[in-house]
Amino acid sequence: MHDNRTRTITPDDLPEVITRYLTAHRAHDTATAVTTFTDDATVIDDGNTYQGSAAIERWLDRSATEFTYTIHLTNAQQTDTAHYVATHHLEGNFPGGTIDLRYRFTLRDDLIEHLAIEP
Repeated sequence: MHDNRTRTITPDDLPEVITRYLTAHRAHDTATAVTTFTDDATVIDDGNTYQGSAAIERWLDRSATEFTYTIHLTNAQQTDTAHYVATHHLEGNFPGGTIDLRYRFTLRDDLIEHLAIEP
C-alpha cells in the first residue's frame, strides 16, 4: 500500500532497473531493454496493451523504428518504493512533432512489472 504522496527526485535517484531500461530504450537496445521487465509485465503505450516478454519485445522493436526522435528526461518522481514516474520531452518526426510523456513504472522484485506511457 502506498500513500500517494508523490515527491520529486533527481533522475540519479531512479532505481537502477528504470535507468537501465531508459538508457537501453534511448539506444534502441531491445535485447537489454526487455531484460528489465518481469516475465508477466504489462506495457500500455498509445492506447495499446502489451502483456508478457514476447509482446513487449515486439513493441520495443516497433517503437525503436517507427519514428525518429530525441528524448530528454525532464523530471522524476517517486510515490513509494515500487512506483516511479519519469517525464520525458520528445521531439521528432511523429504527428505533432513534440510531446511530453510520463513513463509510470511499477516495480516488483527489482524489475519493471508495469509501464504506462501517457501524455
